[in-house]
Amino acid sequence: MNWQDVGYLLSKNKYSENNSIADFFTEDHGKVTGVIYGSTSKKIKNYLLIGNKFHLNFNTKNDFKVGYFKIEIDKIITPFFMEERNKLLCITYAMNLIKLLTVEGQQNLNIFKLAENLKKLLEDNNWLVKFIFWELNFYKSIGYHIEFKDYVNREKEKNGNEIYYVKSSNKSVPNFLINKNDNISDINDILNGFKLVGDFLEKTILRTIGASYPNSRIDFYSSIKNLSQFDQQNTKL
Repeated sequence: MNWQDVGYLLSKNKYSENNSIADFFTEDHGKVTGVIYGSTSKKIKNYLLIGNKFHLNFNTKNDFKVGYFKIEIDKIITPFFMEERNKLLCITYAMNLIKLLTVEGQQNLNIFKLAENLKKLLEDNNWLVKFIFWELNFYKSIGYHIEFKDYVNREKEKNGNEIYYVKSSNKSVPNFLINKNDNISDINDILNGFKLVGDFLEKTILRTIGASYPNSRIDFYSSIKNLSQFDQQNTKL
């Protein structure tokens, strides 16, 4: 079997001294695993970075053997954020999430478009809030949709502001998850929203499929949780 496609590098692991096993999420073939021969050569390794987009030529003798890729860079993405640790961790987590929760060989154009949009999202001043909605859209694309407004009670403060609480636990829910407003700047609300989405991932999705909570999300959250404020005009997370 032989085909050509484009795809984003989800993961790579050393297979032998000069070769790697890699996972890509492709436009027409979904998630695909294969060997990249000569992956340690200077010609390849400098751009073989998680999150970059590639032209792929995939070959395999039959469906029961691991195939191999011939690759060419299509779009450089990750190097643009080399000096922004939080964005690098975001890319790593997003690609890890796609790898963890997609099925081998199953096309999903919605997920491919989400991968396509990630660079533009990260270039936005309010990228972290937008990524929370990116993550929720990803879960929707694999069949796990949540409307937080269906699970909250609403109260009004004396100043007229509305506040929301989870019905079952009385945990506070930031307004932006209810109103779907990505133009916010309160770091505490952002971190709270990120944690609530993580709870949804763990309790509704991962427990259902018997998977562990991804370390890449823990690392990403840890890298931003100590920020005292989030200035969407001036702060690079």
